[in-house]
Amino acid sequence: MRFSFDDDQLTFRDAVRDLLVKECSPDAVREPTRAVWDALAEMGVPTLLATEAAGGMGLDERWLVLLLEEAGYAGLPHPIVETAAVAMPLVAERVDAAAMITTDLGGPIVPWASEATHLLLADGPGLVLVAGRDAVVEEVDTVDRARFAGRVAWEPGVAIGVAGDRDLAFDRGAWGTAAFLIGLGQRMLDLTVAYVNEREQFGVPIGSFQAVKHHLADAALQLAFARPAVHRAAWSLATKSPDRTRDVSMAKAMASDAALLTGRKALQCHGAIGYTEEADLHLFLKRSWALARSWGDASWHRDRIGAALGI
Repeated sequence: MRFSFDDDQLTFRDAVRDLLVKECSPDAVREPTRAVWDALAEMGVPTLLATEAAGGMGLDERWLVLLLEEAGYAGLPHPIVETAAVAMPLVAERVDAAAMITTDLGGPIVPWASEATHLLLADGPGLVLVAGRDAVVEEVDTVDRARFAGRVAWEPGVAIGVAGDRDLAFDRGAWGTAAFLIGLGQRMLDLTVAYVNEREQFGVPIGSFQAVKHHLADAALQLAFARPAVHRAAWSLATKSPDRTRDVSMAKAMASDAALLTGRKALQCHGAIGYTEEADLHLFLKRSWALARSWGDASWHRDRIGAALGI
């Protein structure tokens, strides 16, 4: 069992990181365009898990996990988890490599419902693929406006049946969201460290106060514990481990808790300014609130862990 990453995986991560630094600034998150998505598609990120026969890269979750963390760190305002982790392994041969796909497997409020080119939707025990132009979307106001969420309706005649394991698709979505949450948490922590080193009270940076240090240490500790669980879940998915369900739920529960805790500590250290739209922190804070409750919240996943352990 090997959880470390090889040089090729780290090089790919670094290339994606460089791209996101250039193309996905906080301003680009506030006013998203397809530019960063198309650039990621040129690199093969959305189709990474799809087979080579279907036009993908034929790689596995151990390659994707680091890229999803980087997407979370950037606050990528596009459905990378829904597309790369959930949909493309099932439908890559039916869509363009740059397709932007969302799904309702993570909950009834569908993220990017009005922006996606295709939707992978639950249909009884199965799945169907619906073109975005054929779906009826009722837009919903949510705490994270960058997700363009909505409720989706569709007529049976416009849907194409999709073969595949729906439970596996759900686990990939929950795990991918956990990886994205780790990136969000790390970005909130880094933003806060920078802020407390600049903000002064009584003539010194507030980061020098012991209480502030404790807040940030608590956040760093939770992220440090959650990240290996997410990497373990990637390994379990990639190797078809019989403990996949348990490991995915452990990753999602721990990542949700870590991101929510980091968000609370970051907001407390920033003060009220951290919640305002002018502050970059709110972009990552509000996304973490939304994602912690998507694809099953921490409580739901802890119950699933208990069931997997027979307790």
